[in-house]
Amino acid sequence: MGKIIAVANQKGGVGKTTSAINLAASLAALEFKTLLVDADPQANATSGIGFDPKDIENSIYECMVDGTKVEEIIMTSPIDFLDLIPSHIDLVGAEVEMINLPNREEKMKQVLVPLKEKYDFIIIDCSPSLGLITVNSLTAADSVIIPVQCEYFALEGLGKLLNTIKIIQSRLNPDLEIEGLLLTMYDVRLRLSNQVVEEVKMHFQQMVFDTIIPRNVKLSESPSFGVPAILHDAESKGAISYLNLAREIVEKNGVAVAQ
Repeated sequence: MGKIIAVANQKGGVGKTTSAINLAASLAALEFKTLLVDADPQANATSGIGFDPKDIENSIYECMVDGTKVEEIIMTSPIDFLDLIPSHIDLVGAEVEMINLPNREEKMKQVLVPLKEKYDFIIIDCSPSLGLITVNSLTAADSVIIPVQCEYFALEGLGKLLNTIKIIQSRLNPDLEIEGLLLTMYDVRLRLSNQVVEEVKMHFQQMVFDTIIPRNVKLSESPSFGVPAILHDAESKGAISYLNLAREIVEKNGVAVAQ
């Protein structure tokens, strides 16, 4: 059985989509069958692995709102072992359209849980909000990765997200765990970055991943080429860091890596 991991933080610009794309690509590079689910109306994860959202006819929106079969939606990416459930700007309207649906918080769970037999890892890129789509993602997930930017306001808003996770654990998904806090956009030259790392590790201790994602030009460039960093420049610090993160997650979950 596969594992569903949501990448979530309602704060924008923390490297959430970058992390979802590059973690999924790194798991695929380690030859784990991986599904990337774009649950953000901005559809950046969709374009980030080479698909134009304007060309997407069916997306996660159609699965959740119209009951379209997920098998009709899944796209094979140019990367071996990596598939995609794309997003579309229509997903913005899903929050309103789902308000009166029964079990509205469980629509994504109904779509994704049957796929756990087919994939080793399912990575959900959540939207930067705590709305109904993110609640759906966290209800469907087995665990959540929280990207935390190495900047002054890093811990701001984290309490709100952790509170939302507690509510979801108590009412909708008692099995939801925190996979870990992922420190992103780290600049070794800045004292502030080092202070944030120390503070987050002091507050959250074992919950923080050993791998820290640096600020890296190749990570910033790769979306414009429609490829993850590992395909853009496999030798770059960013690509290597996400590969290390993938290995850390695999090890934590006791899964054997293909030799």
